[in-house]
Amino acid sequence: MSQAETAGPTGTTGQSPRTSPTGTTEQRLHNPGNPRNPRNPRNPLWTLGILRSEITTTLRRHRTYALLAVLAAVPVLIGIAVRVETGGGGSGSGGGPAGGGGPAFLTQVTNNGLFLVFAALAATLPVFLPMAVGVVAGDAIAGEASGGTLRYLLVAPAGRTRLLLAKYASVLTFCLVATFVVAASALAVGALLFPVGEVTTISGTRISFGEGLVRAALTAAVVAASLVGFAALGLFVSTLTDSGIGAMAATVGLLITVQILDSIPQLSGIHPYLFPHYWMSFADVLREPVHWEELSKNFQLQGLYAAVFGSAAWARFTAKDITA
Repeated sequence: MSQAETAGPTGTTGQSPRTSPTGTTEQRLHNPGNPRNPRNPRNPLWTLGILRSEITTTLRRHRTYALLAVLAAVPVLIGIAVRVETGGGGSGSGGGPAGGGGPAFLTQVTNNGLFLVFAALAATLPVFLPMAVGVVAGDAIAGEASGGTLRYLLVAPAGRTRLLLAKYASVLTFCLVATFVVAASALAVGALLFPVGEVTTISGTRISFGEGLVRAALTAAVVAASLVGFAALGLFVSTLTDSGIGAMAATVGLLITVQILDSIPQLSGIHPYLFPHYWMSFADVLREPVHWEELSKNFQLQGLYAAVFGSAAWARFTAKDITA
């Protein structure tokens, strides 16, 4: 057989049509430097894979289940306590200016079970929700280091910046999930134990039950957004130590300390700069129209904390000597 007869379609003797000087199509596709390679760190799908893995890992931990179960139990206890105390009978005027504060929402629960959502969020936001977030955020980096898995995560290769962003995103996801677990539990208990119907806002106007549900969902979103700054603070603390328990304890300790500082009248000058100062502004969502002044200050403050402590966490983590 002649050389021309054995030549491939490209005119090169014995060369496969899928072969090139840079290798076969399969070789080029699986080249680590090829942007189309799904395992190339520059591929957006690779980043999404890291993010999905971190969120899944965070939400599937037994500790996460326990925290969510405790948070879901708080509205149940509040609802049962109000039901037993009032015997299911209505009390209060069904709304109005007196319902502006967090605990005052309890006086409206017997008239409308939807108010249990606002009462439960008001009861869990100062302590229970941020403590749960502090546990998850404090363990984000330090827990991996103490478990000896942090170094292997970086070898993946994930990159320190990308891994840190994925950890922060997983903590924010937990904030959202935890808040809506409280709201959903409160809505179910409120509808089961008390009547539901039109909602009387803090401003004294009445809105439909459907719009009340929208306001409740918006309130839960505002509460979750209120934890953004504290989540960044907890992540920063997590980069300072290799002890997961130590990071969680330090984060929760900072929360308690700042809460105490925010309650001392003599320190009113620094109150507007403390991350929990505007947490209860979510009550303004139940006004007609919604008052955005305090809510805007809350969002700005949370964004500032996220930027400052997020940058500090990045600076610390990217320069940290990973030995575990």
